[in-house]
Amino acid sequence: MYQLSLLEKNFDNFIDNFREPPWMKQSRYEAFKSYTSLPLESSALYSKYSNANKLIAEKVFFNDTNLQGESSNDLDIFSDRMDEFNKTTSVLCINSKILKSFVTDELEKKGIVILNTSQALRDYSDIIQKYLNKNKLNYNEDKFLALSSAAFHDGLFILIPKNIVLEDPIRIVNYLSEDGLSSISRNIVVCEEFSKATLVQELYSQRSKHPQYQQTHFELLESHILPNAQCEIVTLQSMDYDAVSFSNRKAYVERDGKMSWSLALFGSQLSRYKVDSIMQGQGALAEDVEIIFGVGNQSFDITSNLIHVAPNTRGKVLVKSVMKDTSQSLFKGMIKIHTNAKATESYLAGHAILLDKGAKSDAIPGLEIESNEVKATHSASVAQIDEKQIFYLMSRGLSEESAKREIVGGFLEPISRKMGPTIRAWINYLIENKWLGKPLKLKIDEAMEQILEIEKSRYRETEDIFEKHYKYR
Repeated sequence: MYQLSLLEKNFDNFIDNFREPPWMKQSRYEAFKSYTSLPLESSALYSKYSNANKLIAEKVFFNDTNLQGESSNDLDIFSDRMDEFNKTTSVLCINSKILKSFVTDELEKKGIVILNTSQALRDYSDIIQKYLNKNKLNYNEDKFLALSSAAFHDGLFILIPKNIVLEDPIRIVNYLSEDGLSSISRNIVVCEEFSKATLVQELYSQRSKHPQYQQTHFELLESHILPNAQCEIVTLQSMDYDAVSFSNRKAYVERDGKMSWSLALFGSQLSRYKVDSIMQGQGALAEDVEIIFGVGNQSFDITSNLIHVAPNTRGKVLVKSVMKDTSQSLFKGMIKIHTNAKATESYLAGHAILLDKGAKSDAIPGLEIESNEVKATHSASVAQIDEKQIFYLMSRGLSEESAKREIVGGFLEPISRKMGPTIRAWINYLIENKWLGKPLKLKIDEAMEQILEIEKSRYRETEDIFEKHYKYR
């Protein structure tokens, strides 16, 4: 077992445990140099708002047996959902290491690859090196991106071959181990030309029995979308309220490709998510839709950047936060349009509703435009719940608590329309459980069945967000 705060002194010994190609070890050293020199928040503008100091490095420990490729064979934690997983392509992980995967023979024949990153670096080293060199990370942009690049134990490598279209999603369920130890993962997704896939990621942790540890999930997720490919990654974060989650996500979208992020963040004491969508091919499209629901003293630190490199690209970000009790949220976003990115359309919005006087939310959207002939708009709002609306609904027979829930439902409903019915049902199920103080875990029970039936009868949003926004301009 080793400690995050002491990693600097033992990094050479740490790196020797990995059986990796030399180029990856060199990459780790470069990233670690940036990690040790960077502050918690790279931008002085954001530093006064950040809650990254909730991370206590002296209490974050990792299990060095992960470095030897060992993992628990205990699948009891998934036992109540095995029937569900057997019916679809699923990957069950502990600390981002695969315990069991369910992949149909048909998909294996099509060449779908789902492996631990450690194994993929041996079996698919040339492919991984090709994409990591092509879309090289700037380790100096974020301390925790550098950490995940330098010290990841494992993760997932997923390859969707050319012309392969997956009708059903790949389910990825990841638990942090029950011993209270933390994990660092690096996940790499490659969608080749004309492929299409949806990945649904569930993140869980249980209440730690070891108060001397601060269980933390560090994650780096890189998505490489080749020409005319489409990828959707849905994340349902339902970790224990004592845990901490740091995630850096990058999407590199080539010509006429499409990347869709859908995030529903409910758990952990601190969630710090940074999503960068880089549209580097003409006609590329990127979307980022996020729902955040905070209670107690939870903190959510969200960054979403749209980076337009090529012409005729389109980007959309819409983040909605619901803050209860003394919870806090911070939304940071930037639209960056490069000189050659003409005819670009980009929209960035962050909105929050505060249910209690102790709740707090800040929004800092921005524009950085180097080209003419573009459309770029950002918006932000933070408001207390409308007492008149509560009074109106109570006059129709609802309790105050039920009235608040109806208002929150109306606030989130436009954003959930953009998701498929199954994803909407899962998110609504988690929101309902969190409001009632129930465990934040998906489960096919009677309540879930009812929500699924309702959502399948509704429609999916088809009107383009740009057309709606620019309609009267």
